[in-house]
Amino acid sequence: MSPRSIPVLAACLAAAMALSACATPQQRVEQREDLLSAAGFTIRPANTPARQQAMAKLPPHHFVQRTHGDQVVYLYADPLVCNCLYIGTQEAYGRYRQERLQQRLLDQQQQIVDEQQMTADQFQEGAWDWGMWGPGFWR
Repeated sequence: MSPRSIPVLAACLAAAMALSACATPQQRVEQREDLLSAAGFTIRPANTPARQQAMAKLPPHHFVQRTHGDQVVYLYADPLVCNCLYIGTQEAYGRYRQERLQQRLLDQQQQIVDEQQMTADQFQEGAWDWGMWGPGFWR
């Protein structure tokens, strides 16, 4: 393996690890809903035909801002995972946003640590012997 191909290999490995760590769409929705509950959103099941029809008018898995009297309310419809509507105040929405920001920062820090560990492992292991794997994608 040429010295020039080592950074390319490292980048490919990093990309593969990042993709394998990605959550499925349902897992991302579930994670978001856990944060919504923790932030103080109230869960209301769409357990009547009228609630089903009302929820169908909202975009699934997106926030919608509405007013209820003199109060701003945030709605988050989930017709797939819980078949429910999350309802939160401005304060709850602010807590949710803050927690999401913290989570993203932690994810970025973990990604940096993972990449540093992968780089350290690469230099610790020495040259990888591709010969035993036969000819293939690298040619």
